[in-house]
Amino acid sequence: MNLADIPLIDQHAHNLLRPEVAARYPYAAAFTEGYDEEIVNHHARHTLFYRRSLREIAALLECDPQESAIAARRESLGLENLTQLYFRRANLEAIYLDDGLDSESILPLSWHEKLIPVRRILRLEVLAEQLIPQIEDFAAFLARFHGEIDPPPPGVVGFKSIVCYRTGLNVQPVTFEVAASRFDEIKRQLNHQPLRLVDKPLIDFLLQQALLVAAKYRLPVQLHTGFGDPDLDLRLANPLNLRSLLEQPQYRHAPLVLLHASYPYMREAGYLASVYPQVYLDFGLAIPSLSVSGMREAIRQLLELTPTTKLMYSSDAHSIPELYYLGAKWGRQLLAEVLDQAIQNSDLTGDEAFAIARAILRENALSLYSPQL
Repeated sequence: MNLADIPLIDQHAHNLLRPEVAARYPYAAAFTEGYDEEIVNHHARHTLFYRRSLREIAALLECDPQESAIAARRESLGLENLTQLYFRRANLEAIYLDDGLDSESILPLSWHEKLIPVRRILRLEVLAEQLIPQIEDFAAFLARFHGEIDPPPPGVVGFKSIVCYRTGLNVQPVTFEVAASRFDEIKRQLNHQPLRLVDKPLIDFLLQQALLVAAKYRLPVQLHTGFGDPDLDLRLANPLNLRSLLEQPQYRHAPLVLLHASYPYMREAGYLASVYPQVYLDFGLAIPSLSVSGMREAIRQLLELTPTTKLMYSSDAHSIPELYYLGAKWGRQLLAEVLDQAIQNSDLTGDEAFAIARAILRENALSLYSPQL
C-alpha cells in the first residue's frame, strides 16, 4: 500500500527554534526527550532513532551521513529553504502548532505561515502563567482567563494542556474557594521571576474551566499523555488516570485528543477511545522516536481497539524541520504496513484499508477540527 500521495494534516507539532538559539544546542538534542548534558552530548547519538535518522536525512540532503556533513549542508541551504524542502517531501497540507513550548526561543507563527497553512493550538498553562503576575484578585484573574479563551481567539483550533507534566492526569474536581486560596498563595510567593505553574488544585481547576468552554464550542483539547522529558512522572501519565474526568457529563462534548500514542500505554489509550465518545488519539512523538519495530507495534496496538475514526497523524515535530519529514516518512510507511497486515488477517478489505489510511492521515483531523477551520 502506497500512501505517499495522501497529503498530511499534522495535528500536533511545535514551532522551529530561532537559528541563533538552535546554534547553542548539539544537533542530537532534537533526537532525545532528555536534557541532561550527558544524555544530549553522548548517549542520544547511540539510539536507534538517531542512527536511522542520520542516514535518512543525509540521503535527502545528498551528503555523507555524518553530523558535520549534514551541518554544512544545512548551513548552505539556510533554514527557510531547508524547511521548504522537508515540508515538500513530507507532503504536508497544514500544521497545527502548539506555540507554548519554550516560547521565547521559537520562531513565530508568521514565519511558518510563509511556508505552509498554520493553525494555532493554545496552551492553557502558558496563558495562566502570563496572566497570574498581572492580576491581584482571583475572580478578576478568572474573568480574564475566560475572556482569553471564550470565544477562542481567531486562528485557534484547539486548546492544549500539559497537566500531565505538571501534576499528572488524575484531574480532580476543585471548588472556586480552593482554587482562589491556591492563587493567593502563589501570588504571595511570586518574587518577580517567571512563573512556572505547578499547583495541582489550581491547574486542575483551570483545565476544567477550559473544558467547559471547549464543550460549548466542540473545541478539541489536546492532552500530553505517556512519555516525555524527565519533567513528568510516567506513572501519572497513564491515560487511565483520566477516568474520573471522562465520567463527568459536563465535559462530554469536549473532544480530548490523547497525544503521543500514550506510549507505553497504547492499549490503555485504545481502550479509552473505544468506550468514551469524546476520546481521540494520535501517534506523534512515538513516531518517529521509537525503533522501526517499536513504531510498528505502537500503531498496531492502538488499532487493536481504537475506532479508526478516532486516530490521527501528528509528528510532534519541534526545534528542527527534519522531524516533520521523519514523522511523515515513518507515519505513512508503518501505517501502510499495519493496514496491509490487517488485510492479510481478514480484518479489512483493500478498499477499506486505504480509506482508513486517508482518514488517519488527513480526514479525521479535518472533521474533528472543522468547526474552527
